[in-house]
Amino acid sequence: MGKTSVVVWVAILLLSACSGSRKQELQAGGLTGDIQLSGAFALYPMAVKWAEEFKKIHPNVRFDVSGGGAGKGMTDVLARVVDIGMVSREIYSEETEKGALGFATVKDAVVLTINAGHPDVAALKRTGLTKNVAKRLWNGEFKTWGQAFGIDSNVPVHVFTRSDACGAASTFAAWFDARQEQLKATAVFGDPGVADAVRKDKAGIGYNNIAYAYDQKTKKTFAGLDVLPIDVNENGVVDPEEDFYQSTGSLVDAIRDGRYPSPPARDLYFVTCGKPVKPAVIAFLEYVLTEGQQFVGETGYIGLNEEKLTEELLKLN
Repeated sequence: MGKTSVVVWVAILLLSACSGSRKQELQAGGLTGDIQLSGAFALYPMAVKWAEEFKKIHPNVRFDVSGGGAGKGMTDVLARVVDIGMVSREIYSEETEKGALGFATVKDAVVLTINAGHPDVAALKRTGLTKNVAKRLWNGEFKTWGQAFGIDSNVPVHVFTRSDACGAASTFAAWFDARQEQLKATAVFGDPGVADAVRKDKAGIGYNNIAYAYDQKTKKTFAGLDVLPIDVNENGVVDPEEDFYQSTGSLVDAIRDGRYPSPPARDLYFVTCGKPVKPAVIAFLEYVLTEGQQFVGETGYIGLNEEKLTEELLKLN
């Protein structure tokens, strides 16, 4: 038996024992309690869906889910203001030293958003964006779209970034080896704020998590928004194998098989301060990493593989 198989079987045995005792507790009186979550806008829609579905099983558990950015989620959970921080980036070593325990829950990505009414939208989508051009755009080096993309356009380029400390900005900047604080652009609060700013400005460009660029009911981009492809091989044109932005389905497939780069794709985390002890929180985390995974696809996220989910579950024991 290989190392992976041993880990999986150990996890199953541990979780079976713990789940059995918890089921007895639930049968005795039912699960009750409050669960507070705050943080990344990237995880907010998924967290709300999980909370809604969990309450159908445990109606006496109350949830309070709020956004505010990954930085706020990490600050809140380390201060024990909330039970779970939602974090859309990797956990820093200094945060781990303070007690942060991260549970990878799903995978997501940051995409480039432009106004659907941009006069040069067709040319831009044929050209795509490279790392170098992105770095220079968010460094304030270009005044027009023509200068940035080498097309015949005098339309001024209006670049937007996030004002709040967030995983989306950190992940996006990491794509071209930068940090969020180095991004020079008009700063707007929150994922919804950036999407709205771009939607109102035909010369605008920003970056958003998938859930704020695509309508999960239609699986298409929200009205007024379009997604700018990444020119991964940097040959000056978006090749057929790089053109997968038509719907969340095709984009998710590209993220899953690695055609969409990582970053700006990344894991999204629920973070606790130390190993959780509240029964409701433990039960919710177990649910998220097991039955709750069935709702990942319909909400526009990418599920984790079984080995990764088992690894995360082991952290509870």
